[in-house]
Amino acid sequence: MNFVFLSPNFPKTYYNFTACLRNNGVTTLGIGDAPYDQLSEECKNSLCEYYKVNSLENYDEVFRACAYFSFKYGKIDWLESNNEYWLLRDAQLREDFNINTGLKNDRIDGIKFKSKMKEFYAKANVPTARYHMVSTLEKARNFIKEVGYPVVVKPDNGVGAYATYKLKNDDDLISFFEELPNVSYIMEEFVNGTIVSYDGICNSKKDIVFETSHYFPDPVMDLVNDQLDTWYYSKKIIPEDLKDAGRRVIKAFDSNSRFFHCEFFRLNEDKEGLGKKNDIVGLEVNMRPPGGYTPDMMNYANDINVYQIWANMVCYDEGFFDPNQRPYVCVYAAKRDAHLYAHTNEMIFERYKDHIVMYERMPEIFSSAMGNDAFMARFTTEKEAIAFAHYTLKKVKKVK
Repeated sequence: MNFVFLSPNFPKTYYNFTACLRNNGVTTLGIGDAPYDQLSEECKNSLCEYYKVNSLENYDEVFRACAYFSFKYGKIDWLESNNEYWLLRDAQLREDFNINTGLKNDRIDGIKFKSKMKEFYAKANVPTARYHMVSTLEKARNFIKEVGYPVVVKPDNGVGAYATYKLKNDDDLISFFEELPNVSYIMEEFVNGTIVSYDGICNSKKDIVFETSHYFPDPVMDLVNDQLDTWYYSKKIIPEDLKDAGRRVIKAFDSNSRFFHCEFFRLNEDKEGLGKKNDIVGLEVNMRPPGGYTPDMMNYANDINVYQIWANMVCYDEGFFDPNQRPYVCVYAAKRDAHLYAHTNEMIFERYKDHIVMYERMPEIFSSAMGNDAFMARFTTEKEAIAFAHYTLKKVKKVK
């Protein structure tokens, strides 16, 4: 099997995908814009060959790289980046090289554009917020007359919470239209809910190979816009209503042979047209691994290698692991340089040295959503995990 992987070096843990494929005897072919001598040794060893382009944004260059691999190794069987940013690029390359193991241009919109996702949620019988495609100020006001303030605006084709805003009143609305970006925007009614995710891997028949869930106390939109501390944790037991909704969503979407990250709201209050307090409401899907080091959190929480499970799905359509093994709750907590904290990194390491499994200075490109000094720890209970996050992120009290 010939597998082309785009950007195997970034994020830096993504070499694990190609390493595990190579463990399974796959010919792993990487395309990236980093010089070969700047790749980590792990990334180099995970690849049979690497083709450097000047820019992954340049389609002609990436096309030529695929053409070279096709000429040298024969037909390309798989092509993937596992990266939200490159999903449309992946689809076009599959189209051009007749790669049938992933989505092409005719199906990619359903997992890339937030407005298109609505019809798939409807097929899954999962409610979602009412929405309006932004066009004119007058039409936006008419929509807001129906749903009321606040409303949320975000790029229809966006990554994470980038350029996502909550408009609380008419002044905010006018300001938004005065600087309206030159991209398609979607406007949704505001949903007062806590974000929970349903994450995992499914095979070619949309059967769940691996599943887990994460709980996000603060909305990512607020983390980015208000620079709040980032923390979230894995669930040892996936709530049954979330599991049910997640599995229906996976069956409805074009999720074949993919990693997935499905986001839902759990309502904090009754919401007319959506449900009662604690009900599950669809937010959006990402048919790729969840961001940052969340795949590594999956490994630490479950004592597994999720990269190998994914590679096994690619090669054998199965995971080959014990799905009932879930011994830990893994928690991520990240400080921000802009804040002053009560406990130094040294104090955190000393207090939790037996629980911390990773510390990382986050790359600048991820810091707005993921913080700067990132800690990952694991515990046997949620109570301990939450206490760790509170200790790590406790602020110095301001003197009046």
